[in-house]
Amino acid sequence: MSNDEFRGALARLAAGVVLVTAQEPPLDEQGRGEDVGMTATAFMSVSLDPPLVMVSLRNDSRMDDLLAEQPLWAVSVLSESQRHIAGRFAMKGRISDRLLFEDIPYVRGEITGAPLAGGALATLECRTEQRVVAGDHTLVIGRVLSAQLPTQDGGPLTYFRGRYRRLG
Repeated sequence: MSNDEFRGALARLAAGVVLVTAQEPPLDEQGRGEDVGMTATAFMSVSLDPPLVMVSLRNDSRMDDLLAEQPLWAVSVLSESQRHIAGRFAMKGRISDRLLFEDIPYVRGEITGAPLAGGALATLECRTEQRVVAGDHTLVIGRVLSAQLPTQDGGPLTYFRGRYRRLG
């Protein structure tokens, strides 16, 4: 089986789209660390008791490196109107994360300090419980410390056959 065949088969599995965010530890006592974000479609619920979720990160990506040292992170479940956010944080060779957050409305998580996208269908703040290397990715399992439902409007943003789509 080729990589293209494998990718093509899995492209037919619709997935929800989330923004995973974390804050780098500050470089000094006066500052705040830089915010980091990435779009993910490999995100799922793992357990209700205790409340656990999992995200898959490409090995040696900026988020993988950060979550190896920073145990606190957050997830914003994107709505169908937030396709621009998903695209922005999925870019390869992108500009600095600081500029990516510049004109996106967000609030800071009370527990993690990570950005939570305004208008998201749901937001979660998490603490890493376990990291499992699986091929060219690392599965990060996080305990959910808080869950909010900031908006009831709109449907979820989904990813199917290589494109962002609306449900229905």
